[in-house]
Amino acid sequence: MPNHTATLRSAWFGCIFFLAACAGSSSSAERDASAVIQRWATAFKASDVETIVSLYAPDALFFGTGSKTLVTAPAEIRSYFEAALQRNRPRGAELLEHTVRAVSEDSVIVTGLDRISGTKDGVVEYSHGRVTFVLQKRGGSWQIVHFHRSLVPG
Repeated sequence: MPNHTATLRSAWFGCIFFLAACAGSSSSAERDASAVIQRWATAFKASDVETIVSLYAPDALFFGTGSKTLVTAPAEIRSYFEAALQRNRPRGAELLEHTVRAVSEDSVIVTGLDRISGTKDGVVEYSHGRVTFVLQKRGGSWQIVHFHRSLVPG
């Protein structure tokens, strides 16, 4: 006669291992969105305005660190990065502690802490911030539809 306790224990541990594996894996949406964020950081570091602006959807909502109002037009996003990326070069952008969460198969939220760097008079200066990207898959490609960055208080 089979040992029911051992069978239940095996089933229980199997479920736990399965759930742990699922929790640790990321969806293809999360991986694809993360790749866009990596391209964003690479373009920022290279002061590549064309590439960084191309990652934003035409109807993106944008609050940059220095934004005084909500930016809603592609020309305004371009203007922001033309000003921001042409000074204090070389630049850098690094996403530190963060979470990537798929809301659906075509929407992902990336939020966390980042570190932006710039070089002024030969000295590298850092700006620590809180950042949120919302990405949406449109027409087969992932685009940033919302961006917000603010300085870490204190």
